[in-house]
Amino acid sequence: AFLAAAKQRKEQWAANYGRGAVADAVLTRARSAPGPWKLLVVAVDGCSDSVNTVPYIARLAEQVMGVELRIIDSAVGRVVMDAHRTPDGRGATPTVVLLDASFKERGCFIERPAELRDWILGNKGKQADKEIFDHKMSWYDTDAGQQTVAEVAEMIEAAGKGQVKC
Repeated sequence: AFLAAAKQRKEQWAANYGRGAVADAVLTRARSAPGPWKLLVVAVDGCSDSVNTVPYIARLAEQVMGVELRIIDSAVGRVVMDAHRTPDGRGATPTVVLLDASFKERGCFIERPAELRDWILGNKGKQADKEIFDHKMSWYDTDAGQQTVAEVAEMIEAAGKGQVKC
């Protein structure tokens, strides 16, 4: 439904969703923690991080029994974003919250994979914004969602062990 309603980056959303493939090892990790689980995703169709993570998270959710995915926009999800800020203090999209059957929070994924987040934070102020953006987009193209789904699967696996990974 989110993809059908997207107005910005529609082709990129569809392309990333279409090429979304989840490695067997990642699926095994996510499936090791039987649900039901709910992934609440706050996303914006024009957001470069959302378009490069959420389609892959959707592919993971489709392949793991007991995982339900719900995508809401940032107007509805503002309170969720504000409660889960980036390391530099911003509410950002995407914000992904893992909930258990009782809607208790069991984990979160904020904005982008850790490897990319750490690189950007380490280079902010050292490189021009355009260089950082270009590197980010190149990283996303090369990674094709693999780090994102690995981190989300790790979050689900941890929740299955009673741990909160956020």
